[in-house]
Amino acid sequence: MRPSAFPMHFKAHALRTGATTVALILIAISACPTSASSQTKPQSGAACIAAVDMTHQHLQGRWTAELQAAAPGAPSTQALLQLGPHPELAQSVRGTVQRDGKTALVSGDVDDGDLTLEESVNGTNISATWTGRVVDGSCGKEIRGTWNNASTPNTLQPFVMRKQATWQ
Repeated sequence: MRPSAFPMHFKAHALRTGATTVALILIAISACPTSASSQTKPQSGAACIAAVDMTHQHLQGRWTAELQAAAPGAPSTQALLQLGPHPELAQSVRGTVQRDGKTALVSGDVDDGDLTLEESVNGTNISATWTGRVVDGSCGKEIRGTWNNASTPNTLQPFVMRKQATWQ
């Protein structure tokens, strides 16, 4: 009597079905968060970066800036900066700053936590500079420094820049 092929076929089917079940369970497990901490990351999903680790990529986005008054008793000035990748300089940013109803171009970078931006109202000459430092513990979301108008050198205005949250 010839032995039946059924037991061998049954074993192979059972192994395939078991392997499929295990694979489905592993896929389901990997889709679930493993801890509550994965739900409390910053909105961008990125980890908190140290000031010295900030790069031009972290500068990209929308920032608000408050410049303290140039004269005692005068109001502070609000500005909105929109920064993106610089098309010609790989490690830099370029964009615009809107202040007092006017728009100027800005270009610059951050190196070892130090920010440098050059502002130009005519697109050719530097009309002002922004120099500052990324605030330690701010996760790259706050920069403090001074704004210097090129037409009145050594008239420094302290500023605070804060990165605005964006939908991703």
